[in-house]
Amino acid sequence: MISEACCPQVLEAPLDAEQAEQMATALRVIADPARLRLVSILAAVEEACVCDLMVPLGLSQPTVSHHLKVLADAGLLHREQRGKWAYYRMVPQRLEPLRRALAPPMDRSRA
Repeated sequence: MISEACCPQVLEAPLDAEQAEQMATALRVIADPARLRLVSILAAVEEACVCDLMVPLGLSQPTVSHHLKVLADAGLLHREQRGKWAYYRMVPQRLEPLRRALAPPMDRSRA
């Protein structure tokens, strides 16, 4: 699960070994090209099911389902079962720790 605790500000101070491992684990979740594309697609639409995502990604249903599961297990997607289909939507606030962790530190002279 990607959380605030996993993602200290990388550019603010050197990471210790544990912080680096936690951050690397969080980044591995989205470091796959198919998962990055899924995040971008789902960020642009309200929700989608696997059947909506196979053609844009050019991947099989089991492969798309696997990537969606990885993202959902990390807390980046919300999954809702409706009959035989599962629908997914982004949980944008879950990406926020990663965004902040990679942002340049604030210029304290302007604060």
